[in-house]
Amino acid sequence: MSHSVPCQAEFALQADSLVANLGGVPVLNGLSFGLRPGKWVSVVGPNGAGKSSLLRVLAGLLPYAGLLQWQGQPLHNFSARTRAQSIAWLGQGEACDDDLSVYDLVMLGRMPHQAWLAGPSASDHAAVRLALTNMQAWDWRARLLGELSAGERQRVLLARALAVEAQLLLMDEPLSNLDPPHQAQWLLLVRALVSQGKTVVSVLHEISIALQADDMLILQHGYLMHQGACTEAATHRALEQVFENHLRVAMLEGQWLAVPRIQGLET
Repeated sequence: MSHSVPCQAEFALQADSLVANLGGVPVLNGLSFGLRPGKWVSVVGPNGAGKSSLLRVLAGLLPYAGLLQWQGQPLHNFSARTRAQSIAWLGQGEACDDDLSVYDLVMLGRMPHQAWLAGPSASDHAAVRLALTNMQAWDWRARLLGELSAGERQRVLLARALAVEAQLLLMDEPLSNLDPPHQAQWLLLVRALVSQGKTVVSVLHEISIALQADDMLILQHGYLMHQGACTEAATHRALEQVFENHLRVAMLEGQWLAVPRIQGLET
């Protein structure tokens, strides 16, 4: 297992000996890492590597043992409200009420900022409008979720996460059901978020897109096999190894891409 991380003072999110179980089965085995603020970190690995479990731990949805700090403070010390304001979560295959309007669903992202029983403020409405506009979904605001395609629904769920205006965004398979133009739009959006100083952590199966991130966490069997910059040769080697050399990382037109390695066609 190899790691290339900055000094502790530079970390926005830090984990030390992180352990988690699902149904009594270990899914995270002593993970230690640090994530820099204002960076996009992709989490990759084979099926069953623990990627979604890691994001659920970070989001406070899965119990864990070990140390987990956000901006130098243990996350378990945060109130539920403060945590919900600080961390936005987009889960994989989230279920939603089909009778809810697009606008109302995205407004749910503003709940951590609203006083008990208080209605949405002008800033809440502004945040919802901006989030829907960024996802090119403003024109659907009055539509019901049940009327949307899978790709449209995913864009609305992304808008809800954006509306939180959190400093840390956790996204599990955010590109699910998105076509290539909207995947490209998501990439631009993430770059805009990190330019504002936000930290984005995304689990991705699209390895070529994951390689566009700043840093990468590579997991296998619940262990952290490597942490490093997406441009580093060591990261590329670790990526090829965990996928048993069924892919290779290559440069094409100035971008690192994951290319399938098909036995018998390699020269």
